[in-house]
Amino acid sequence: MDNNIRVERAKNKMTQAELAKKVKVSRQTIHSIETGKFVPSTVLALKIARFFGVKLENIFKLKEKKDN
Repeated sequence: MDNNIRVERAKNKMTQAELAKKVKVSRQTIHSIETGKFVPSTVLALKIARFFGVKLENIFKLKEKKDN
């Protein structure tokens, strides 16, 4: 899953730690989501989108599978 969390944080001049505090997770969780090492739960994804005031689809996108 791709995401635009880093972009949204930059628009809001916000650190990973600040976002983590707002959505009640660790900074490491935000880092792991941003780098694609962790896929957030639906609840967490919705909290992040709501915090930034954008639609879920503006932050998270499924990677398209390539047909062989």
